Amino acid sequence: MKVVNLKQAILQAWKERWSDYQWAINMKKFFPRGATWDILNLADALLEQAMIGPSPNPLILSYLKYAISSQMVSYSSVLTAISKFDDFSRDLCVQALLDIMDMFCDRLSCHGKAEECIGLCRALLSALHWLLRCTAASAERLQEGLEAATSATGEKQLALCLQCLEKTLSSTKNRALLHIAKLEEASLHTSQGLGQGGTRANQPTASWTAIEHCLLKLGEILANLSNPQLRSQAEQCGTLIRSIPTMLSVHSEQLHKTGFPTIHALILLEGTMNLTGEMQPLVEQLMMVKRMQHIPTPLFVLEIWKACFVGLIESPEGTQELKWTAFTYLKIPQVLVKVKKYLHGEKDFTEDVNSAFEFLLKLTPLLDKADQRCNCDCTNFLLQECNKQGLLSEVNFAILVGKRTADRDPQLKSSENANIQPNPGLILRAEPTVTNILKTMDADHSKSPEGLLGVLGHMLSGKSLDLLLAAAAATGKLKSFARKFINLNEFTTHGSGESTKTASVRALLFDISFLMLCHVAQTYGSEVILSEASSGEEVPFFETWMQTCMPEEGKILNPDHPCFRPDSTKVESLVALLNNSSEMKLVQMKWHEACLSISAAILEILNAWENGVLAFESIQKITDNIKGKVCSLAVCAVAWLVAHVRMLGLDEREKSLQMIRQLAGPLYSENTLQFYNERVVIMNSILEHMCADVLQQTATQIKFPSTGVDTMPYWNLLPPKRPIKEVLTDIFAKVLERGWVDSRSIHILDTLLHMGGVYWFCNNLIKELLKETRKEHTLRAVQLLYSIFCLDMQQVTLVLLGHILPGLLTDSSKWHSLMDPPGTALAKLAVWCALSSYSTHKGQASSRQKKRHREDIEDYISLFPVEDMQPSKLMRLLSSNEDDANILSSPTDRSMNSSLSASQLHTVNMRDPLNRVLANLFLLISSILGSRTAGPHTQFVQWFMEECVDCLEQDSRGSILQFMPFTTVSELVKVSAMSSPKVVLAITDLSLPLGRQVAAKAIAAL
Repeated sequence: MKVVNLKQAILQAWKERWSDYQWAINMKKFFPRGATWDILNLADALLEQAMIGPSPNPLILSYLKYAISSQMVSYSSVLTAISKFDDFSRDLCVQALLDIMDMFCDRLSCHGKAEECIGLCRALLSALHWLLRCTAASAERLQEGLEAATSATGEKQLALCLQCLEKTLSSTKNRALLHIAKLEEASLHTSQGLGQGGTRANQPTASWTAIEHCLLKLGEILANLSNPQLRSQAEQCGTLIRSIPTMLSVHSEQLHKTGFPTIHALILLEGTMNLTGEMQPLVEQLMMVKRMQHIPTPLFVLEIWKACFVGLIESPEGTQELKWTAFTYLKIPQVLVKVKKYLHGEKDFTEDVNSAFEFLLKLTPLLDKADQRCNCDCTNFLLQECNKQGLLSEVNFAILVGKRTADRDPQLKSSENANIQPNPGLILRAEPTVTNILKTMDADHSKSPEGLLGVLGHMLSGKSLDLLLAAAAATGKLKSFARKFINLNEFTTHGSGESTKTASVRALLFDISFLMLCHVAQTYGSEVILSEASSGEEVPFFETWMQTCMPEEGKILNPDHPCFRPDSTKVESLVALLNNSSEMKLVQMKWHEACLSISAAILEILNAWENGVLAFESIQKITDNIKGKVCSLAVCAVAWLVAHVRMLGLDEREKSLQMIRQLAGPLYSENTLQFYNERVVIMNSILEHMCADVLQQTATQIKFPSTGVDTMPYWNLLPPKRPIKEVLTDIFAKVLERGWVDSRSIHILDTLLHMGGVYWFCNNLIKELLKETRKEHTLRAVQLLYSIFCLDMQQVTLVLLGHILPGLLTDSSKWHSLMDPPGTALAKLAVWCALSSYSTHKGQASSRQKKRHREDIEDYISLFPVEDMQPSKLMRLLSSNEDDANILSSPTDRSMNSSLSASQLHTVNMRDPLNRVLANLFLLISSILGSRTAGPHTQFVQWFMEECVDCLEQDSRGSILQFMPFTTVSELVKVSAMSSPKVVLAITDLSLPLGRQVAAKAIAAL
């Protein structure tokens, strides 16, 4: 008999009462090779025939069940067919459909093409929508059914619906497929006009909004349900559905740990080395660490406070102490205000800050030691500041203040020295003063120079200047502070038609502004002073002088540079003035010209002294003249002498050093200008900084008048005559043993990084990490190393991912060092560094990192070429056999080429060294997973990927995983620890259609 179509074939089978397997055999005879059953819509046709009457046709249903079990029809076609049925009043038909779904809803799979897997995702979404509508209809009927009989059947049907819903949703795999379907549907909406996603245009895909609408409706109906068991079951299903869009963002926090050394070290690093740094990068870095290490908010805030108190206790006296106080009381509360904005999704942040303080108050010995050091109740000042910034509620503030007062050591109160004003109080008062001074400096200088001089003179007394600068630095006002002083300095360079009095005021204003700017440049780095160069504007005198003539650490000056050789007539007149007159003239004096000419004048005077033309008495008179009225001249003279001494032989240095000594001592004379002593103190501190390097290199000593405070506490910390590698391993061992980094160690490590270079520094520290064998030690080592690497995270990451890791992974003799625990630790460290650098490299390097002398680690362009056509050196190293190399380097087949990754579809700039290094590292990972040999390196790759997943945010778009080739996903799923739906969702870029297809294919095959 010739069968015309599918419908006839089904009807004939029913008439002749074929058994299910007989039906299947005959069907295959009727429809020989060619079209698949899905294309013929077999599931649809069977269901249509089975559901004609009020009750379903059992024989035809048995054919459908047989087709499902023998995989004649795909799961997606059955689900789609079921979701088309909408006559929910026919109980028996609905029950039969639920029965069929129950057969396979918790073991869906698809081993076909990626499009078919996406089809399964969509079909499952439609089936979920159908199930929800069905549940809602059953619940509505149960509400209306008054007779006992109907209510019993209604309840039974509702229970069946909920059971099927629960079974479908309890599988993580199904939820992952629904997650992809939701994203696919969202992208379909956006690209409707582009004709994308037309593969299944005939399928009725339910929208996510329709599902949410159904959930709301269902919730309303079930609220009145008397059966509590069914109600709780429905609520559970609702929760599961609502969790689908955010199924990647759930991370458990570390509640069993209380110390987080990375946060501690980051705060110490910022407070010691980067007070002027912008707040935003610091906030982002802290939040990054909080996320990567899953730190609960109260403990995160507590760690910040602990680090601040440790900084207050251990900071060296003088400027550093004031910097720390400003950092703790002015900058950190502002940082927390920004953190609060970041965490707006979490519960009340003020509660977390309160809990952090409650923990902090239990650390009485720490707080008492800080109080003793600062001569006041430090915690009280901090609580007030947090209360002012809205980080603490009034009630909690009062309770915390009371608790600290009760816990405080009673001896502290009695031993407080009433004559010494505590730094926290001074700093908090200095902040508004900074704003007032900035306003004063905005006024027209020519109108009341004497008034301005009064304000500046007041700033110079005692430690006022350092207090004001620290407050300005911590609140981000130091740059504008410096700008105002540069403008003032520029204003005072010329004087026309002036009396002796106005001339002396002008000289003082020039001198004070010049000294202040030098002091700022030495204390906070010269970047604070430099303006963003705009073409056409004349560069102010001080900026020019600072860039060309001022000695700084790591800057070598040429004493014969043209900047030290001005117009010879000016030099002659200056030499004559210094040598002949009893003191400096002030009227009509062009101070900037004098500062630029002094270097050449000093050279003339030195030559005259060397050749016996001038006696030592004349030299004394000249140096007294130089420093007698305006200290800036002495600073400019010593700046040149420092450069000059470097170029001289051992026996030629004596007279130049003698001259520096002469200029450094104060002048004891009645005839000096106002504020002379205050200016000399600043001058000496400037000269000491300038001469430090050269005195060390020439092994000479110059006694600078002491103020009783070490002005350069972090200078020259390396022990003499010890190899730097020993110093590095030694300091790291100490830090690891202690479990936290102190500011002195940070400075030593920074010096070692300067000296040895990034590769040497990173390589030796990684070797130390790989020697550790105890799990808790390796974890602590990673937390500390990450914070040490923050000294120059960008460069360290390039070295670590571009050189050290590939070296370990491609050399089989080093594989043993990648065993657990050090291997796991290294994987963690590599991911943390990669994520941090990748998230910040779009921003600017911090001023701390700009100062560093960049060595070219190696030309990244040659190591990792841009052109896809040529495999990089690294990839050639990897390919053990010819075909592998071939696969990895032929991007001709762009559809699913083995090295195609999301980053190429997002067109990420591959000329950027970091992007290039990441892309190559993932190619290497891909080739390791696909190679035929397994070993510790394969295990390492698994740990690396696990850590990537662990640290990810909700959306992986734009993270480092976008550099992973799409083909890696199917390789990774073969590793048992990685074969979970959540992992697949996390590692693929679901914002791309290709990413969703890859994910759907991998999950459907699990």
